[in-house]
Amino acid sequence: MNEHQPALKADDRTADWSPPLRVVVVDDNEIIRVGLRSMLETDPTIRVVGEAGDGRTAVAVVKRETPDVALVDVRMPVADGVSVASEVHDLTKVLMLTYSDSPDIVRSALAAGARGYLVHGAFTPQELTAAIRSVAQGGSVLSSQAIEAVQSALTAAPAVPDPSRHDIHGLSRREREIMDLIAQGHTNGEISGGLFLAEKTVKNHVNHIFAKLGVTSRSAAVALWLG
Repeated sequence: MNEHQPALKADDRTADWSPPLRVVVVDDNEIIRVGLRSMLETDPTIRVVGEAGDGRTAVAVVKRETPDVALVDVRMPVADGVSVASEVHDLTKVLMLTYSDSPDIVRSALAAGARGYLVHGAFTPQELTAAIRSVAQGGSVLSSQAIEAVQSALTAAPAVPDPSRHDIHGLSRREREIMDLIAQGHTNGEISGGLFLAEKTVKNHVNHIFAKLGVTSRSAAVALWLG
């Protein structure tokens, strides 16, 4: 080795390296699965570790591989994507990837624990990989169609009567707004999309609300709020 050339340190080689995100692709259409795999494998920061063509197999693959993110279609045989999201959302981050933009399905998927909802044809390959990274890091990603569905649910929901009685709890205007939505049964993901807030921000508000109300669960908060 040239004595004037500095030796390469181990941490110089690995400082910018991190393991690729592990992704499972779930869709009953094999052509779509193959296309998604080919698209994702062009990105060295993402690795497809499994596939499934129906809901039951999807649950088994997620339990076996414990991926960072599962891309899940809605309409599938044996068990649909909403059922899959409900069963595996504690094991992985679920990103719905589907042709359906039905408001009812969007709301059901988010309520089941999905962290994002994208509609085929409404995103580029770069936007998909960015969405995967965001969801893997705890964020929420909604297509414009999904946002419209959540907003319609929030605006159509009946207001909680007599809001003045809540002033005694010391909640801010934003906290009261979020507590009203919690009382209407909305998840943090739905509130995040409807109010254009990061889900982490919503979670922080919820924690502050619980502290001010002196409760530790959503059900207790709702009981106090509506009582």
